[in-house]
Amino acid sequence: MNVEAILKEKGRRVITMRPDSPLVTVIRRMKLERIGAVILSGDGESIEGILSERDVVNGLAERGAEILDSKAADIMTREVITCRPGDNLKQVMVKMTSKRIRHVPVMEDGRLAGLISIGDVVKHRLQEVELESTVLRDAYLAAH
Repeated sequence: MNVEAILKEKGRRVITMRPDSPLVTVIRRMKLERIGAVILSGDGESIEGILSERDVVNGLAERGAEILDSKAADIMTREVITCRPGDNLKQVMVKMTSKRIRHVPVMEDGRLAGLISIGDVVKHRLQEVELESTVLRDAYLAAH
């Protein structure tokens, strides 16, 4: 199973905003869209950073409420871990777990092609395990 399987199910739409967007505007967009991270990009295709709920909480803890007067770029994560559509899901899960990240942008031919979350990966893996279980149960019942 690979990343493309998730993208086929959930789609390739990615919410992007400019890095110079006011942080409060980005937070409001995250709430409106009901998402946990926004890709920060000047052109909607390249990645300059990612802003997650964790970045906001860390910014508040380190600098206090005045962080809300900042730009998204001031607290975004600049070193963004990415994957490709053909990447194996288990390897992406290991990467997410070891790096303690919940959102991984998908890049294809140097352009933003999607975004997967740990929730997407877990959901897909559960569906995969359920299918395996059904196949094994059916095979057992057919043999007896």
